[in-house]
Amino acid sequence: MPIEKIYAQLACSDLARSVPWFETLFGGSPDARPMDGLAEWHHGDHAGLQVFEDASNAGRGTLTLIVSDLRNEHSRLSDAGLAPSAIQPADTASLVRLRDPDRNLVVLAQPGPA
Repeated sequence: MPIEKIYAQLACSDLARSVPWFETLFGGSPDARPMDGLAEWHHGDHAGLQVFEDASNAGRGTLTLIVSDLRNEHSRLSDAGLAPSAIQPADTASLVRLRDPDRNLVVLAQPGPA
């Protein structure tokens, strides 16, 4: 199966409430709104995130984003009021965890120590 693109999807209970949170996380507005109840952020040519209004599944997802400067992202998100966890160092990767408005888990990871 040749794959051309991959989109992760998180369910939310209220798209109007979730979009501003993800705009802050990604530093920009959705790249597309292909249908009612759906917002997409595109990351390069081959990946993206869809936030879909589906109250029955909201708050049950996890999204992991690999970043190159975890300390900078932690500071930016803290300054923006998104309340990330402290940086959690480990041997193979350092992590920051935060929750979206529906309590979906968003993990930022940087390979190696941050």
